[in-house]
Amino acid sequence: MKKVMVFGATGTVGAYTCLYLKENGYSVIAVGHRLSDNDFFALHGMEYYSVDVRNKQDFLKLPKDDIYAIVHLCGMLPARMKGYHPQQYIDVNMTGTLNLLEFSQEIKPKVVVYSQSIADVAYLCGDKKPIPADALTSFPLNNDHTVYSITKTAAVNLIKHYSAVVGYKYYILRFPNIYLYHPNPMYYVDGKEKWQGYRRLIHMAQRGEPITVWGNSSKVRDIVYVKDCTQIIEKCISSNAESGTYNVGTGVGTSLKDQVEKIVEVFSPANNRSVIAYDKDKPDTTEYIFDVSKTKKNLGYVPQYGYLEYLLDFKDEMEKETFALLWGTNQDK
Repeated sequence: MKKVMVFGATGTVGAYTCLYLKENGYSVIAVGHRLSDNDFFALHGMEYYSVDVRNKQDFLKLPKDDIYAIVHLCGMLPARMKGYHPQQYIDVNMTGTLNLLEFSQEIKPKVVVYSQSIADVAYLCGDKKPIPADALTSFPLNNDHTVYSITKTAAVNLIKHYSAVVGYKYYILRFPNIYLYHPNPMYYVDGKEKWQGYRRLIHMAQRGEPITVWGNSSKVRDIVYVKDCTQIIEKCISSNAESGTYNVGTGVGTSLKDQVEKIVEVFSPANNRSVIAYDKDKPDTTEYIFDVSKTKKNLGYVPQYGYLEYLLDFKDEMEKETFALLWGTNQDK
């Protein structure tokens, strides 16, 4: 049984990843910033350690024997930052990663998996041409993602350097928005809290409220569900593929029109369906599709969740509240 240490285990993708790895036969050590996990991980047969990756001394708490893989999902990101505090990106994404990699010199894992941001290829977003995994990377020059993107790419370079020192294989997974159920439907844009767009649509559909689709409804996005993301993470650990950058996505663009229509189909009451209207004079959404051919070929990834399948499973997770001990619950059911 391979032992995997997951950093960022109490976060959104991290918690789903821990459960997926455990269900697939791995011994999982969950590491998170929260002081208490309310015994969530113990109830699922996993150990939990509270670690602040900014503090090198905190790593002394962690077990060191027979760690096959590290999954590094912790990080400070704009969607969770109230106001603007760029030093936090430096402290968590760069210093935290450096501390983690210094720890890796002691335990010598065979594999390190890291979540990179779509921000490094944001300049390629805006049309339907699939974005390749090995595209030339950059960063946005002047928005709320700028310092964040710089620190994430610096972390990638640190991981590559320590791979040469320690000898592990590394898998840099480029995440777009990962769609998943979490009881908190809000996030931050430019430091201000607002609804996540798709969560607002679901909220309105549940109540049968009218929905207006803004801009060009034929614009598409690569909608990837968290359970396809966790599949890719597991493939990195088990596949023995070459080190490199891999896109996380489906390779399929779902139009804004289809997104909204299926949200109404799944979440609106049968006797009170939301009425959909279109306002083409409003701003368009930014479209993008990821080329996942490398992920499929090298890792053996086969997407399991089309757009409708994702919505149905999202609704199931909303009703089950699998992570209630970690995250609390939501009344939108």
